[in-house]
Parts: sequence; C-alpha cells; structure tokens
Amino acid sequence: MILKIYKATNPAKRHCLDILVFYSHKTYALKSQLKKQIKVSGRNNSGKITIFNRGNSHKKRFRVINKNFRNLNLEVVVYSIEYNPNKNSALISVFEFKTKIFFYLIAPNQIKIGDLLCFGSKAQEKLGHCLVFNDVPIGCPVYNVGCIFAKSAGTFAVLLAKMKNNVQVILSSGKKKELSTNTFCTIGSVSNPNFFLRQLGKAGKSRWFGFKPKVRGIAMNPVDHPNGGGEGKKSSKRKSPWGKILKSKK
Repeated sequence: MILKIYKATNPAKRHCLDILVFYSHKTYALKSQLKKQIKVSGRNNSGKITIFNRGNSHKKRFRVINKNFRNLNLEVVVYSIEYNPNKNSALISVFEFKTKIFFYLIAPNQIKIGDLLCFGSKAQEKLGHCLVFNDVPIGCPVYNVGCIFAKSAGTFAVLLAKMKNNVQVILSSGKKKELSTNTFCTIGSVSNPNFFLRQLGKAGKSRWFGFKPKVRGIAMNPVDHPNGGGEGKKSSKRKSPWGKILKSKK
C-alpha cells in the first residue's frame, strides 16, 4: 500500500489523500463483459425521487461478474487486475482453459497475475480458490460467501463452527450467520483493504461519484419539505419528507 499525500498548492489538495493501487490495465481488458449503465439519479420508474442526494455522476459502464462458475470444476489463470468504477474493490479477469473464455471475478487481496485458481472439487485451501464450507477448515478467512456476503473492499468472514447441515460464520460487522454446508465461498479477503483511508479533499470529487450536497429540511421552502418555511430560525417537530414525525410520541 502506498499513500499519496499532495502538496497544499490549493485548498482542494490540502486534505486530499489517495491510495495508489497498481493495476495491470489502465482501461478494461474484456470488452464483451461490459454493459451499458442507465443513470436513474435516485428516481423510480414513475420519476419520483426515492433516494435523495444522487445524480450527475461520471459516465461508467457496468462490469459483469461471473457467478455461474461455482457448480463447475474449473481451473483458471489470472490474466489482469483492473479498476472497477462501480465498487470499491478491484477486479481480476481470468481465462478458463476448458471452454477458453474470459470472465471477471472479485479480486482477493495479494493476488498476482499468472496465479492458478481452482473451483469446485479441484479447489484447495489456497488464496482465491472457491469451495464449499464443508471443505473449509474452522478459523479460515473467506469472502464472497454465497455471492451475497463479504464482497466490499477489505472485508472477509471467518468460519466459527460446523454442525451437521449448517455452519456458523462471523462477518466483518460482527454479525453471525448460519449457512448451509453446501454454500460456496472463496479463500482469502477482498482486495483494497485500506480503502477507508481515502480522503476526497473537495466537494467536486464526490460529485464525480454521483453524490449531491445534502440540504437540511428546515432550510427548504414549505413546498419542498414539511420542516421548511418560516421567518428566521425555528424549532419545529422533526418530520420526514413525507410528513411523518421522527421523534417518539410522549
């Protein structure tokens, strides 16, 4: 990990802090695995805003991550390590020998180009290998559990105990889950574990990621929010944008 600290040549760079991750490709390597991403700006199918403070992000395309490899006995080799604009972890593009195709996977931490990865019955207790919980030893860190849990940057789950048909795992949040022994998982942890140290430095950089400024309801007009309007400052009942009282009733 390399932290890049900028000289304070302007106010935007005074508190800016970047994490340098070295990718093998500056752009995408698999053009066939890209999909067009429609910008919704936090609106539903009728045009109403359901998620506030979203919109006007940089143009980006969706990378399709393969999830159908788990039930097959495959051997793949890591072809490239790439940046993923839609998630905070890196991607790896792998080549499968049997069908001779390329596809994307979530990159584990400390993976290298040229590493051989196995899935299914051929998998072993090595970094990046995908196997069921029945074959994982207790105390082993895993990620991408069932393609649902432990997929964010630096996260992992730990196998705590094994029962007859279920296993107990603990997530990075401290929450415990009971899953089937036939649930697939990948050995290791997700790449980019120091993502939380990043500091954008300026408001304009967060706009590139699609986050708009948050405005208090009391600073709005009455037509925009139940707490809006009035002369000067006022202390009214805290309400949601739909008029529901947020504080508990006495």
